[in-house]
Amino acid sequence: MTGTPQAPARRMRRTERREQILDAATRAFARAGYAATGLDEVAAEAGLTRAMLYRHFDSKADLYRAVLDRACLRLAEATGLDDYDDTALPALLRAATADPDGFRLLFHHAAREPEFRDLIDSITAASAEITRRNLAKLIPAGPWLDWASQLIPTLTIEAVIAWLNAGQPDPEQAPGRISAVIGGAIAAAQTGTHPAEM
Repeated sequence: MTGTPQAPARRMRRTERREQILDAATRAFARAGYAATGLDEVAAEAGLTRAMLYRHFDSKADLYRAVLDRACLRLAEATGLDDYDDTALPALLRAATADPDGFRLLFHHAAREPEFRDLIDSITAASAEITRRNLAKLIPAGPWLDWASQLIPTLTIEAVIAWLNAGQPDPEQAPGRISAVIGGAIAAAQTGTHPAEM
């Protein structure tokens, strides 16, 4: 029986294979987090053998760190690192939409995993500092500025995750709705001393 000869399967370049593994690992880790996900699940998600994973990553921790680093880099490229202006929230939502698993890993799973907490702590500290710098124009220095600087980055991330989990409703309206929530926190921080606080 003669047939048409099949072309040999194209071998992926090392960088393409690494990206394939990172994509699969992001999906696998996003389902259950670092501790509950084994390399067998990652290998199955990637359609590879466990041995192939070890050609690219030394350990599960090394792979997870690479996944988090890539998600962090993508987020920084999409949103910038300095100021929060009218484009910041739409950019954050676009980044979350483009890589929802990576976004959840950074801000949901990794935040609860002590071995990787340092990455989230550095993101949180940088976000609070940028927020403080931006809010200093609106809120006098003091404990309410401190409060708002800590609250608003957390509130924003949780609002975006809740939006993702709700199925990303009304993408055009989402930035305005999340901005309204943030505006409420800013207004609360700007409010003068109440009688109950005296």
